[in-house]
Amino acid sequence: MRARPVGLSVIIMLMALLFAAPGQAAGFLEMNFYLSGPRYDAWVPPCNDALALGKIRARFGSKEGQFWNSALRILNFDQIQETAFRPWADDAIPRRFCSAMALISDGKWRTVHYAIAEDAGMIGMTYGVEWCVVGLDRNWAYNPRCKMARP
Repeated sequence: MRARPVGLSVIIMLMALLFAAPGQAAGFLEMNFYLSGPRYDAWVPPCNDALALGKIRARFGSKEGQFWNSALRILNFDQIQETAFRPWADDAIPRRFCSAMALISDGKWRTVHYAIAEDAGMIGMTYGVEWCVVGLDRNWAYNPRCKMARP
């Protein structure tokens, strides 16, 4: 009975050594076959885009309801303004940073910081939106006070 586990462990070690061989450099076709890198058009919708604000509204309601057992919803947006556009290097993903005031269903106006990024949506087919509501960042993803959601 002892021979089987020892033999199995030797086979596993040999397979690990076989697959741990050093990697090789990319061949000619691998280096030159359609690997040109990202090409951004810098087309990012404006801060008051209805679809971007709709994504924030829907995802906020979903997050509050599913994860925090809260009935809070965003009812309205006001004072929408752009805070920065492509603040980093030209090769970085184009982003438009925005801020707005959101009326929450608890009757309070809260600041929302959000970024709209090119090709950052579902599988890179559309723009993506990241957002943070000041005072309701319960998992501290953009802590402190949504600072990490700003440029």
